[in-house]
Amino acid sequence: MKNFLVHNEQITQQMCKEIGINNVEDLFQQIPETARMKKLNLPDGMSEMETQKAIKKLAKTNNTDYISFLGGGIYNKFVPACIAQVANRFEFNTAYTPYQPEISQGTLQVMYEFQTMICRLTGMDIANATVYDAGTACAEAILMACRISKKYKVCVLNSLNPEYKKVIKTYTYSQSIEVDWVDEIPETTEGYACVLVQTPNYYGEIIQPKKSESLLVVCCDPSTLSILKPPSEYNADIVVGDTQTLGIPMNFGGPTAGFMACKEKYMRQLPGRLAGRTVDKEGNQAFCLTIQTREQHIKREKATSNICSNQALIGLCSALYLSVMGEKGFKQAGYLSSKNAHYLSKKLESKGIKTLNKNFFNEFVIEVKDTDEILKKLKENNILGGIKIAQDKILVATTEMNSLEEIDNYVNCL
Repeated sequence: MKNFLVHNEQITQQMCKEIGINNVEDLFQQIPETARMKKLNLPDGMSEMETQKAIKKLAKTNNTDYISFLGGGIYNKFVPACIAQVANRFEFNTAYTPYQPEISQGTLQVMYEFQTMICRLTGMDIANATVYDAGTACAEAILMACRISKKYKVCVLNSLNPEYKKVIKTYTYSQSIEVDWVDEIPETTEGYACVLVQTPNYYGEIIQPKKSESLLVVCCDPSTLSILKPPSEYNADIVVGDTQTLGIPMNFGGPTAGFMACKEKYMRQLPGRLAGRTVDKEGNQAFCLTIQTREQHIKREKATSNICSNQALIGLCSALYLSVMGEKGFKQAGYLSSKNAHYLSKKLESKGIKTLNKNFFNEFVIEVKDTDEILKKLKENNILGGIKIAQDKILVATTEMNSLEEIDNYVNCL
């Protein structure tokens, strides 16, 4: 373990002498003074015991007892306890990279099962074994559509999650791809590589995309597919989304995992890892990486993307969640989430608070006189009332975790 010990002063001086400098500071002289951080405002080092006490004291300042009606991409979903127990087993934690299939069959099988589950949910032919998050998945889908169509102009609906929009802007700027941000899908989309639609969108509205002359990219929350039609039924070409609602805690906003699925004819353009099932020379079932299109596997100029790390453990948790919940439990969770949202909406309407959505699943926008005052009042009653999206509008979400009593308390506090 000596390679992992911090260098002492003697070793540091010896290394500096070897490369012809007086001290470590000399290594950074070429960086302009204006670009350098002066000094980190950090306390002195503490012993392990002192550190534990300090962290516990800090942790006590967190208030985790709020009732959550927050949404906007991260949701308070029920997570069965067995998921963490299985995912934390050393077989999964240590077999992080599946390049050697002979020693990572378990990881590869989980990736394969995850892909299969995503295909069943979305109705698509093939899926990858996760990407970084939904924003990354949206951006990669746009790049994928441009490669397929040889067009470098895309159409994206403004109702997409704002965080995903930021990632798209970064990706497309570096690739010189023109993006048209629109409120509605144009009558003709022939000049575009793709049209990207989120449904339900950031504001909770369910959108039924019409047939498009260009490729149709659909961003969706997989938990809504427990009840809503799969994107394949309205002829989606590429489907992307985030698996946070599939057994992943909120974790202060991350980490999560993105997924991508597509029609079979586009599979060679699908980025990320793909696991396949085959048989070994003795005829036994075996798993391995297949259709390898990442820059780690093939020539850089032929790679579909530079995605180097997928969210293997997050994908594992999602596969475990779907396995544990089963089709019946998964549908029940979706039904309760939607039922609670419509119950809350009706209760708010009875108090004169208008719901702006016409067609929603478990998330909707309400119109109020003063957003800050409403949210402050709810927080004083231990309720996180939603996301402020305008001075008079709040984005509210419910899940199966919200009881009818909690919803009634929400309404009574207003």
